[in-house]
Amino acid sequence: MARHVKEQRRIALGHHVRDLPSFATVCKTGAVADLKIQSALEHWGPRFTVNGVDPSDFKKVAAGLENWSEWCGAWSQAAEEHLALAEAAERAGQGRTAGVHFTQASVYYHFAKFLFVEDLAQMRVAHGHAVECLNRALPYLDPPGRRVEVPFEGAQMVGVLRLPAGNGPHPVVLLIPGLDSTKEEFRTTEQLFLERGVATFSVDGPGQGEAEYDLPARPDWEHPGAALLDALEEIPEIDSSRMAVWGVSLGGYYGPRIAAVDPRVRACVAQAGPYNWGECWEMLPALSREAFQVRTRSASAEQARELALTFSLEGFAERITTPLQIVFGKQDRLIPWPQAERLAREVRGPVEMLMFEDGNHVCTNIPYRHRYRTADWVAEQLR
Repeated sequence: MARHVKEQRRIALGHHVRDLPSFATVCKTGAVADLKIQSALEHWGPRFTVNGVDPSDFKKVAAGLENWSEWCGAWSQAAEEHLALAEAAERAGQGRTAGVHFTQASVYYHFAKFLFVEDLAQMRVAHGHAVECLNRALPYLDPPGRRVEVPFEGAQMVGVLRLPAGNGPHPVVLLIPGLDSTKEEFRTTEQLFLERGVATFSVDGPGQGEAEYDLPARPDWEHPGAALLDALEEIPEIDSSRMAVWGVSLGGYYGPRIAAVDPRVRACVAQAGPYNWGECWEMLPALSREAFQVRTRSASAEQARELALTFSLEGFAERITTPLQIVFGKQDRLIPWPQAERLAREVRGPVEMLMFEDGNHVCTNIPYRHRYRTADWVAEQLR
């Protein structure tokens, strides 16, 4: 059978790597005592500030850490200050301000929890606070958010729906987290789409956030994806003929799995996602490998690695005919950039590749060079 000819637009930006100091160097004088702390700061530092952590808070919390066992408590303590500000604003009838502070407290609690799998009890307490703070923020957001619970395989997935200004029904983008992100982390991302007239549905799927305690992480995301799209079809304010999928990190694998088999997906964004997660195993930080083992219910590191190899787009990439945008950085230290190249080669639909020479994992060190482009691209595909 003749291979379908595809259009591939390739945009390579940033042709040199700046010699920047690491976040661990910036945030802490002297050596970082704990390698897990050093790994978290160096791999994910820019992500924190892009997604809602105040830079001064990031520096203050990071500077005070010496042992990984302190991580969850330190970020939870930082969250408490923002929670107190939120509650004071709420008592004073200042809803907009309360919403800002509840949102910020939520994302701080989320980062307290995000990879802290060595103490599951402490992690779950922080996560509970993250969920509670987001729920309290939703009515105060502009536009407000709505909690949506989606039954799935005897448990439930949870999402936050936000609708843009104007009369519906609206196009919508399904926002899918990765291994260590959750719906609590997506307020700044949502705003980009909402400003362009696209509704957002930020979700916790299997192995993520509220769903992770009942539904382990799984490779066949076309099944939970179908249930989430089914739920969107039932919402009157949503135009079910104009639905897109956006996924980040491991979510950048989940999104293409949905797009490969579900014709309802009109456009797909894969941001820093793997083609095969298991092939990246040796590059992953210990924190990520441990979290994957816990969130897949694997009995051992070896079993987790074997399972990771099944998180693959082989046999699925070639079934993708919907427009696809791939965002990747060549300085990604978790997922090698040739994984993105392989996905681009194998899909059968039009591809726009945003490959940044100096981008880190998810390109959070250069958000201004891709986030607006992606939001514009999705809005154009759904127009």
